[in-house]
Amino acid sequence: MSTPGNWASFAAEAPELAATVERRFGAFRHHVLGTLRKDGSPRLSGLEADFRDGELWFGMMENSLKALDLHRDPRFSLQANPGEGTGMGGGDVRISGLAHEVRDAKKAWYVKEVEPPQPFHLFRTELTEVVRTFVEDDAYLVVQIWKPGEPLRTVKRE
Repeated sequence: MSTPGNWASFAAEAPELAATVERRFGAFRHHVLGTLRKDGSPRLSGLEADFRDGELWFGMMENSLKALDLHRDPRFSLQANPGEGTGMGGGDVRISGLAHEVRDAKKAWYVKEVEPPQPFHLFRTELTEVVRTFVEDDAYLVVQIWKPGEPLRTVKRE
């Protein structure tokens, strides 16, 4: 189901970029989640991202520091694992947004689908920005930027 700012709406607005981003996240299991600590400083944590049913989901151990961070301040940034070496096939990818904890029937659905370790926190994301950076023809740095309700923007630099 497509709602403003969810994965399905992003994929509908920028299908090629969404497919590339999903492939980048699918290439490795663990990625880097940035959240904000109580004092406002950044916290970086490992995380498995799950693209399912038109949404980007985060599952976390109960009372983990990253989950507590998101309860206080839902803003996040998720950086795709760059992989081995410096090739970064598909480019460098980052998703930013807001993470909202799910506690209703949708969590029960997710538990049936995924069978995660219990107990856990489940967050549904609302995207505010998706950025892909890559090198084209060994000559140009290309940055693609998507924000909800705005056209996909591409910046090329030599």
